[in-house]
Formats: sequence, structure tokens, C-alpha cells
Amino acid sequence: MPTIADNILYFDEKLRTTPCRLVAVSKTHPVAAIQEAYNAGHRLFGENKVQELLEKHEQLPHDIEWHLIGHLQTNKVKQIASFINTIQSVDSLKLLLEINRRAEAWNRTTPINCLLQLSIADETTKFGMSYDEAVALLQSDEYRAMQYIRITGVMGIATNTTNHDKLRQEFRHLRECFNKLKETFFFANQDFTEISMGMTSDWELALEEGSTMIRVGSGIFGARDYSK
Repeated sequence: MPTIADNILYFDEKLRTTPCRLVAVSKTHPVAAIQEAYNAGHRLFGENKVQELLEKHEQLPHDIEWHLIGHLQTNKVKQIASFINTIQSVDSLKLLLEINRRAEAWNRTTPINCLLQLSIADETTKFGMSYDEAVALLQSDEYRAMQYIRITGVMGIATNTTNHDKLRQEFRHLRECFNKLKETFFFANQDFTEISMGMTSDWELALEEGSTMIRVGSGIFGARDYSK
């Protein structure tokens, strides 16, 4: 049975000749498992919940690049604003304003990277903005005044299905949204580069459709124990 280190090396090899990076999704997995991936050379980890992220951040090396990939409530932003590298789940102007405000309060020397989470799945349980809502956010005076955040791309969660044609269609739609936003708002901006899409079950399709970050949990750490 492959170890966590084996799995990290597997993805390193698969992505080596691509522009895509691996976000190792460590939610519900213990610190020891993350440390094993770290010891194998990995530094980019994603967590879904603020409380779990805080506990792990305290116990693990501080050169880890932490990404918050789950839904984020505005009242939780202050707890992670001092150290978070990227918030992938920005789904409203209200949330972005709070991220900027909390980053300013910490007087961060580097902005918090943010991805606009766009809704690409049929499932109403998933969060995310429509393309038009993202456009409205980027056209707002409030966004233009922000100095402590940096929008670096888009993120999407595809429908939970084994239908490859449907998955490919959703990934393609996200890439097309990225391209339109790039042309309209970020044409001369070298920071707007990320398309975060694809998970353990569908990352290869996402990679084919232009993903620059795949979010893989069980493919690295094994099945999650939800009883804890």
C-alpha cells in the first residue's frame, strides 16, 4: 500500500511538466500525516475549516503555504488573516471587504491572495458566485480601493458525478470564465494566473482543461475518518 510520501512523489511526477500545482487537502487528517507529506518535500496544504486550520498551523512548520478552500464566514476571517497565504473560496464582495480589513489590521507586508469561487456545478449545496456577480464585484468602487488583497484567479467545485462529459463541460466553463475575466480586468496583471479545479476523482480531466491547482485529499492521505 503506498505511503503518503509515495503519493506525494506520484503527483510530483505527474505534474512536473505542467503549470499545475498540488494542494494537499489535509482536512480531518492528523498533524502526523501532514508532517509526513511535509517531510516528502510538500509545502502547499489546504484546509476547509478555520478551527482545524488554526490548530494545525500552530503545530506544524511555518513555511507551509496554507490555503483555505472551504466556505469562509466573515466572522472567522480575523482568526487566519495574520498567516493565511490564499483564500480560495471568496464568494462575495462582503467577504472580500472583510479579508482586506483584517489584513490591513495586521499590517501585512504581503497581500492575502484570493480566488473568486464561481458556481459551476448543478448542486445548490455548493457555494460560489455567478460570472455576472464576479464581474459586478470587480467593477465595484469598494474592490478598487482594496490594498491588502490580491485576486489571483478563480476556483470551482464540479458536480459530484462520474459523467466525464459533464465534468469536462464544467471545467471548461470555469476556464472560459477565467479567460474572460483576465481579458476584461487583469489583462496586464501578472498575478491573475490561477484556475483551481479538480479533486481526487477528477483531477486528470481538470488538468486537461487547464487547471493550475488541483485539490487532492484522499488521493494523498487515504480515506477520511468523519467519526472524529
